[in-house]
Amino acid sequence: MNKNKLGGTFLLQYDALLDPRYQKLLKSLPDSSFEVGGWFEIPQPLVENAGLKWRGRYPWDWHANVGFSTGYSPEEREKLVDVYMKDFKRIFGYYPKSVGSWFIDAHTLNYMHEKYGIVASCNCRDQIGTDGYKLWGGYWNQAYYPSKINSYMPAQNESNQISVPIFRMLGSDPVPQYNASQKVIRQGNFTMEPAWYFAGGDSTHVKYYFKMFAEGECMEFNYVQVGQENSFTCAGISKGLELQLPLVAKLRGEGKLKVETLAETGKWFREHYKTTPATSVTVKEDLPGSDCKTVWFDSRFFRTNLLWEKGTLRFTDVHLFDENFPNDYEKKKETSSQFFFYTLPFIDGYTATINKIAGLQLKALVIGKKIVLEGKDPVIDDTNKGKLSITWSLTSVKGNLIIDIDERQIKLKLESKEPVNWFLDLDAKDNQASFLKTITLHQVDCQFKEMLYSVTAIKGNFTQPEKEMIFRITPEKNTLILDLSRNNQRSLQ
Repeated sequence: MNKNKLGGTFLLQYDALLDPRYQKLLKSLPDSSFEVGGWFEIPQPLVENAGLKWRGRYPWDWHANVGFSTGYSPEEREKLVDVYMKDFKRIFGYYPKSVGSWFIDAHTLNYMHEKYGIVASCNCRDQIGTDGYKLWGGYWNQAYYPSKINSYMPAQNESNQISVPIFRMLGSDPVPQYNASQKVIRQGNFTMEPAWYFAGGDSTHVKYYFKMFAEGECMEFNYVQVGQENSFTCAGISKGLELQLPLVAKLRGEGKLKVETLAETGKWFREHYKTTPATSVTVKEDLPGSDCKTVWFDSRFFRTNLLWEKGTLRFTDVHLFDENFPNDYEKKKETSSQFFFYTLPFIDGYTATINKIAGLQLKALVIGKKIVLEGKDPVIDDTNKGKLSITWSLTSVKGNLIIDIDERQIKLKLESKEPVNWFLDLDAKDNQASFLKTITLHQVDCQFKEMLYSVTAIKGNFTQPEKEMIFRITPEKNTLILDLSRNNQRSLQ
C-alpha cells in the first residue's frame, strides 16, 4: 500500500485490538491516509471482559451462536459493544467510525450508531452455505441504509432506516458468483479476495473486473472493497494484492476511481443520499471464453438481475425489499451454529434449480411455434438520473426490446414494424417457487415466512397457459410494466 501510495482501512477484531504489536503498527500510520476501525466478530476475551460466559470451541469460534452478535441477547450485545468501544478508545484515543463484520444485526448496529457515532459499516456479499451462513436476496453491491428491524433489508423510508450505510464486501463477480458451484451445499467464491487464485488472485480476472468496475454503467456510483480477512496470511494473499494494488493506483492516476477509507466513503454516502439510491453493476464483456452480459439493478424497493447468454435473455433474480420484514434474531439469540438472512423472493434463479440458472425467459410465438428470442449485444444507458435504459436489438424477429428500470418498476416495450407475439415465461421445470401463492390476471401474491407481498402488472397480464408452467407474463400493446413497490406504498414518504 505504501509502495503504491494507497491508504485504506484496517478493522480490528477484539483480540487483535488488544495485541500491542498491532497497536504499535497501526498507531504509526498517518491518519490522513489510513483508518483504524472495528471488526465485530466476537472472540473469547471480549465475551469474558463483558462478564459473560464463553461458549466457544476455540478462543475464536466462527459458529453463529458464538462468534457473531446474533448469538447473544440484545442486552448482551450492548455489553459487548461497550467493552469493545471502551478499550478501542483507551488504546487509540477515539471511537471507531467504521465497524464491519460478516454480519451485524440491526439492534447492535443502531446501538453503535446512536451511542458511539459510527458512520459506516460493511457486511459479507450474498452467499449460501459458507461457514454455515446464508445471506440471500439483499442489495447486491454498493451500499444501502438498513431497516431498523433488519440490517440485511434495505429500508424504504428515512424514518425507518438506520442512517449508517452498509457496504457489501469482497467484490463479487457479477456473472459466475451468483451460480457458483451449483449442485453443492456450499456456494463457491468468485470474488476480488486475493486468496482466490482463480478470481482475485488471477491476472486475467483482476483486469477484467476493474475494467468493468471503472467503465460500467452504474447510475450513481460503483464501489468495490479490495482486501481480505487477515487469517489467510501473507502467503495466501500476496500475489493477489500485488496484482490488484498497482492496478488500483494506475486507475486512480487516470482519474477513473477514488481510493478512500470506509469512513470517508460512508460520510460521502450520507451527504449525498437521504435514502438508498438506485444503482447498477453492468458487464458488457465477460471473461475470455464467455459470451455472457449482465446487469444487476438495486434500489430501496427491489433488486433484479438480467443475464444475456448465447444471445438469449433471462431475468434470473427478483427480490423485493420491505422494511417491515423483521429478522429472526432482533429480540432473541441464535442457538444453532448458523444464521440466515433473507429478503422477499419473486424470482430466485439460484436456489430454484439444481443444475442451471432459472428465470423469466423472453420468448415469442412465431408461425405457431414457441421460440426463445435471440438478439445482439445489449446497449446500456444510465444518463437519465434514476433510470437504467437498455436497448436490445433482436435477431430472431425484427425489432428492439426497450427495457427501462427505475427504483419502483420494470418496463419492457418491443418496438417493431411487424406484430410480434412475445412474452416472458417462468417454467415449472425450471423453478420450485413455493413462495408464489396466488396468480391472478394482474397480480401475483406471495408469502415468505409470515410476510405477504405482491407483484402487480400495471400493464400486462399473468396467465398459466400450459400445465408445466408457473406463469406467463404477456404485454398489452407491446408494453409490459411490473410494479415491484406496491407492497410498500401504504407507508411511503
